[in-house]
Amino acid sequence: MASIALKGVGKSYGPVGRHAAVVRNVDLDIAPGEFCVFVGASGCGKSTLLRMIAGLETMTTGDLFVGGRRMNDVPAAKRGIAMVFQSYALFPHMTVYENLSFGLTLMKLKKSVIDEKVNATARALQLEHLLDRLPKALSGGQRQRVAIGRALVREPGVFLFDEPLSNLDASLRLQTRHEIARIHRGIEGASSIYVTHDQVEAMTLADRIVLLNAGAAVEQEGSIAQCGPPLELYHRPRNRFVAGFIGSPKMNFIAARLVSASEQRAQVRLDTGETLTASVDARRLQPGVALTLGIRPEHAGASTGNGTDAQHLVREVRWQERLGESTYVYLDSGDPLTPWVVKLPGNASAHAGQRLPISIPATSLHVFDARGDALTRCTEDQALPMALTI
Repeated sequence: MASIALKGVGKSYGPVGRHAAVVRNVDLDIAPGEFCVFVGASGCGKSTLLRMIAGLETMTTGDLFVGGRRMNDVPAAKRGIAMVFQSYALFPHMTVYENLSFGLTLMKLKKSVIDEKVNATARALQLEHLLDRLPKALSGGQRQRVAIGRALVREPGVFLFDEPLSNLDASLRLQTRHEIARIHRGIEGASSIYVTHDQVEAMTLADRIVLLNAGAAVEQEGSIAQCGPPLELYHRPRNRFVAGFIGSPKMNFIAARLVSASEQRAQVRLDTGETLTASVDARRLQPGVALTLGIRPEHAGASTGNGTDAQHLVREVRWQERLGESTYVYLDSGDPLTPWVVKLPGNASAHAGQRLPISIPATSLHVFDARGDALTRCTEDQALPMALTI
């Protein structure tokens, strides 16, 4: 069992200074057995942070502890950490068996022990019939399983995964994702850190998501935008960046100004003059201040104007995407580059130019102040409103 603790960890290239920082002031504790996913856009530092934990990059600031032991000056090979790379990194001239046993051979274990560990790992990953093959004779999914097996066979306390599914097609990604989850559950006490830019992987695999923000202002304290269980980031984003990153399609954002506020409700006016009510506590703000409203595509729908929470906006349809089980309708937002998106049932249909009334439930609205910080929502009820067929 191994815990991981990062205390004030940072990485700078070039002259040391906040402007040169790739990773800034990361404080994070990962418990034994936890599956933690680092997610964020390209360039946010997630792979750099993973490589610092592995010992493949030096830290500019801070301390790293694994199992309570300070690892700053411990070589990568002695950290008890196994890493699975995006590129598989298999030895092309070695068979699957030889790739799996390579690390154990370096540890000078007995041949019988190596055979036992390799065969057990091969059974777990369904690689038994491939042990005599070279990597060039394997599919992409099989190569990735060998790469995972090479890490697994060492029985480390910590697993690190650096975008291991990015080279696989859609069906293999799903299969291998399930395999990684199953492996993690089967190893008692092993901590796993997984790096991805794919939200589906993050939401489905993680016990806890660490969302990193490359675009954070230099004066902000650190690189972590929000850390928590997947559904916490989805339902209660801390700020506009988190709200816009988590969820696909992205949350719709609407410019507005505060008209009035109480403990349970805030009335806002859009730039178009329309008014909406949101179930948030905006009492700390003065009437007239600029706000941003957020509504997820799946929380809006075609409106009939009925219901206790009924309020709607009417917008012109730009185009639609019919995906079978659902239909995404893109609406005029006033900005041709960022249309609003509404998710409707698969049997719904809308045509370009149609004026569509969409429901905007007060309980589903997120509200962000001028700095982008989220206002407190006054309901914990996360039931999703039904989208109605047009």
